[in-house]
Amino acid sequence: MTSATTVKSSPHVLPPLPYAENALDPVISAQTLGFHYGKHHKGYVDKLNTLIAGTALADLSLEEIIARTSGKADQAEIFNNAAQAWNHTFYWHSLQPAGSNEPPANLKQLIDSSFESFAACKSELVAAATTQFGSGWAWLVLDGGKLKVVKTGNAQTPLAQGIKPLLTIDVWEHAYYLDYQNRRPDYAKAVVDKLLNWRFAADNLP
Repeated sequence: MTSATTVKSSPHVLPPLPYAENALDPVISAQTLGFHYGKHHKGYVDKLNTLIAGTALADLSLEEIIARTSGKADQAEIFNNAAQAWNHTFYWHSLQPAGSNEPPANLKQLIDSSFESFAACKSELVAAATTQFGSGWAWLVLDGGKLKVVKTGNAQTPLAQGIKPLLTIDVWEHAYYLDYQNRRPDYAKAVVDKLLNWRFAADNLP
């Protein structure tokens, strides 16, 4: 367990989950969430703190670190850990126990104008999460006043491209393998149908 002194001296700390570890059962088990959050997410935060200690990046926010290191080969390790720390926090908030069946009115209007229907938007999210080759993420984003579904590999994030993310689905194997093994499509569909937090997506609109 991290000591209070260590937390105080570290520029970045692991933020608390917005729900209990068993709150997403049966779609995502407490075992998966415990490892994913307590090992993988924490690992990115701890590694980032080690990498930036004593550097000009030490006092910057995750968003600032991502912006300053994106696309720079000599800072790829810092970017990867900062982006993964940010992506995971965003992912936890993109989910909620029991999900929400319908998006709020302002988001629903944008969904209908961008995808023709809510069902079509969900289908695109499942397809992006399923077809992302290797590790990565599927995102609902706002780009130029229109909603789009995009996918990114590894630690990449729409933030680095100046695109506004609204919600995300983690498709790294550690996000689903204990529960679904190689059945990523089943995981993606279950998350989209049962766990996505559309209120969070709406709150991210400008």
